[in-house]
Amino acid sequence: MNIIEAIILGAIQGLTEFIPISSSGHLVIAQFFMNGASDHLFIEWINLGTVLALIIFFRKRILDLIQRVIVKRDYRLALNIIIAMIPAGLAGFFLAGFIESNPFFGSIWTVVVTLTIVGILLIVLEKLPRLSNVDENTLSKKRALSIGLAQVLALIPGTSRSGSTIITGRLMGLSRASAAEFSFLVSIPIMLGVIAKLLIKSADRTYLINNFTTLLIGNVVAFMCGMIAIGFLMRFLEKKNLTVFGWYRVGLAIIIAAIVLVK
Repeated sequence: MNIIEAIILGAIQGLTEFIPISSSGHLVIAQFFMNGASDHLFIEWINLGTVLALIIFFRKRILDLIQRVIVKRDYRLALNIIIAMIPAGLAGFFLAGFIESNPFFGSIWTVVVTLTIVGILLIVLEKLPRLSNVDENTLSKKRALSIGLAQVLALIPGTSRSGSTIITGRLMGLSRASAAEFSFLVSIPIMLGVIAKLLIKSADRTYLINNFTTLLIGNVVAFMCGMIAIGFLMRFLEKKNLTVFGWYRVGLAIIIAAIVLVK
């Protein structure tokens, strides 16, 4: 991994992690065309930059949540976040080795298929009725669990963590902005868990030491691009729907499939 590749992958990670177009799918595509192989450890390590972007962008919301729990003894949102993070957290922990070693999760064709499927779901989403109008504070535990279960699908490249949770959140009654915010709040402990897992394994720490410069550059770029992407999406969802991201996904899948077939 050279510095130019680190900058490219960091930018892709930051710009696509929070928008429902799949950061993992774009990273697989980028690595496919750059070197033909997927460096899963680099991708996991640059989660640090994007999770820092999330924490800083939503710092007031996080502090308000902590105050609700400690001062007001209001546990509703905190419990919903915990409930929603458990399925993906457990799946990621127990299936990490399988995901890293199975070529399915690094396949360009897996990405093409998942980009298409979730893209179509995003296109038809606005035509589907919501169960009710709720926000993340009044969301029931069952609906929070449904959002968490949907997030497990994000382990498959091309699905998108934000895409799967926003789609399900919308179906569970959340507004676009509330679904996105809840998705991001749930993502924070999961992404921190990914970083913690990397720090535990000596092989992963060795990778960090051996690739410190490129990882530092990748994370800085991911952080800056992540801040831009979060701000853009939250402003975008106040006025517009997710259809454009669905068409983007489908169009990208068609282009990538055509290029790979001709290549």
